[in-house]
Amino acid sequence: MKELVINGVRIRPGQSMNIEIAIAKLPTHTLIDLPIFIRSSKEDGPVVLISGGVHGDEINGVVTAKRLLEEVDEGLELIKGTLIFIPLVNIYGFLSNSRTFPDGRDLNRSFPGSKKGSLAGSIAYILSSEIIPQIDFGIDFHTGGRMLTNFPQVRVDYKDKVAVELARAFGTHYVVNSKYIEKSFRKEAFKARKHILVFEGGESMRLDEYGIEEGVNGTKRMLASLGMLADAPAPQESVFLKESSWVRAKASGIFNSSVKVGESVKKGQILARISDPYGHVKIPVKAPTNGHIIGMNNMPVINAGDALVHIGKE
Repeated sequence: MKELVINGVRIRPGQSMNIEIAIAKLPTHTLIDLPIFIRSSKEDGPVVLISGGVHGDEINGVVTAKRLLEEVDEGLELIKGTLIFIPLVNIYGFLSNSRTFPDGRDLNRSFPGSKKGSLAGSIAYILSSEIIPQIDFGIDFHTGGRMLTNFPQVRVDYKDKVAVELARAFGTHYVVNSKYIEKSFRKEAFKARKHILVFEGGESMRLDEYGIEEGVNGTKRMLASLGMLADAPAPQESVFLKESSWVRAKASGIFNSSVKVGESVKKGQILARISDPYGHVKIPVKAPTNGHIIGMNNMPVINAGDALVHIGKE
């Protein structure tokens, strides 16, 4: 079994260990640590990262990773391999209810980072140097943005055949073709020949129990497919979407949707109406194509050009 070494600490087969890596200090000089939880079986097997909170306001992902850690600690048997949990990556964003860091940097656009760089760059460097070299696979939990709901989905670059098979095993509602983004966590892992899936479910600053449940169950299915768990929940029938795009508002006003996330739609179908506050103007929003609704704007008051409905095509 390959030996894991994180921040100079060696983890032996069958060992459970919690590690805290010092990041920096708040302006108050309060030390901020990055907690990492390792749970290892005695039998050799894959090393899988389970992470959340890369964006600090995506609390649903933090709770999903936390719940999986709790289940392992409460008796979910790991029959081989190792799990590395980082439920909350962006502690600074979490403290300020923000997606980004205090200087506005997005951690998921800061890889591979730098030991002496910005706060985001420092954490990206820790993940690049201490975590990515140790793992084989990973699942990174995310949500939609402020007032944007994502229906449970796994995002993967279809050119990465290993990741596609992991997504198939994950077995949630949708698998969305999503190309690697430069300087992202997923792209940095892929450069090291590691495979990380991105799970999207719910919206930021809200807890979505269904999204959490799908994230937990999908991870169990993925781990079972790797031989790390004895059994797993029954899968959903995944729909593979080759591309997706947002339908945008052609006018400003009050947005009133007539469809929900998870529904399939036909070209020309009315998705919503935009009206003025007085009821004099009503503008229909129509589907430009057949597809599946994988995301939705929950803002009732919108401006021209705003993203309203995210449609994926098979």
